[in-house]
Amino acid sequence: MQDKILLSTGRDSTVTVTNDGATILKAIGVDNPAAKVLVDMSKVQDDEVGDGTTSVTVLAAELLREAELLISKKIHPQTIIAGWRAATKASREALLKAAVDHGLVMYSCSNSS
Repeated sequence: MQDKILLSTGRDSTVTVTNDGATILKAIGVDNPAAKVLVDMSKVQDDEVGDGTTSVTVLAAELLREAELLISKKIHPQTIIAGWRAATKASREALLKAAVDHGLVMYSCSNSS
């Protein structure tokens, strides 16, 4: 990922060079409610995990873009949300099924020597 240059104007002009999505989103001011949701999601992701802020923002933005398209086709928002919940459940089940507990492997390796 390429670095971005952020220039804040005003009395306390600062220049920030970063490629961190959370830093970029914290630095920009947004008025749009949907954009604020994306910024808040990025902050939570950064606070809870410390990484993946750009990924979570891009994913959420794409979900919102697709929801807008579905709404324009007269699909009720509750139907869209129900679909997201069903997809979340199916995805979670698939991930849990595919998950491997590497803790047991690491424990076995550490006891083998």
